[in-house]
Amino acid sequence: MLKKYILAGLALLSLSAGACAEGKIGFVNSQKILNDAPQAARAKKKIEKDFEKRDQDLQRLAKQLQGLQEALDKNAVTMVESERRNKEREFADLNRDFQRKQREFREDLSQRQNEEMASIFERVNKIIKQIAEAEKYDIIFQEAVYANPRIDITDKVIKALGDGGK
Repeated sequence: MLKKYILAGLALLSLSAGACAEGKIGFVNSQKILNDAPQAARAKKKIEKDFEKRDQDLQRLAKQLQGLQEALDKNAVTMVESERRNKEREFADLNRDFQRKQREFREDLSQRQNEEMASIFERVNKIIKQIAEAEKYDIIFQEAVYANPRIDITDKVIKALGDGGK
């Protein structure tokens, strides 16, 4: 991330003072695109729908684990030693299964989110390039510590995504 800032700074420094005054600079807020772009909202809903059943299965498994733990806590004193060990083993096996499924769920969800965002930003980058060429921008940044609202073209990008970036 720091490397991007350094390269961006060097790119700006390499322009002469006169060229900077004549140059046209733009900025795009990536986070705002993720929050406001129609494609991002559709992708989020699609992912939620696709992962809904697995999430419900995990919630059921968590409730089952909780019930088993409560039963163990409540009845451990009155259980026969072998019965208590069997219940504890059952709990441990179920807990291990739950942990594995939860980890797989998080990994799959993360991978899917990354794929969807990559697809969206591929379209976003094409639109930014089209805007840059049409409006003769010299450079457009997607990340910045600070950007004057005067050079922010995020809303143009979001509008272009809504118009034809489906």
